[in-house]
Amino acid sequence: MIAVIFEVQIQPDQQTRYLTLAEELRPLLSHVAGFISIERFQSLATEGKMLSLSWWENEYAVLQWKNHVLHAKAQQEGRESIFDF
Repeated sequence: MIAVIFEVQIQPDQQTRYLTLAEELRPLLSHVAGFISIERFQSLATEGKMLSLSWWENEYAVLQWKNHVLHAKAQQEGRESIFDF
């Protein structure tokens, strides 16, 4: 089993968009063989910090999701306008 931990700082005016994207992608995960579960957490100490924890049966499943066209599109939007680097 593999855990993928994704921590991100979200721009103050983009949290709703981030959560909307996550909600739109969620149904697609059930079609990825090897997906187990996903949860999101919001920091109590740092405003705008979010953590996504997903569980996968194997590395192949993780790569399938990483390369999914709609997930890649969401990642690009995140880098360009949602995440605060």
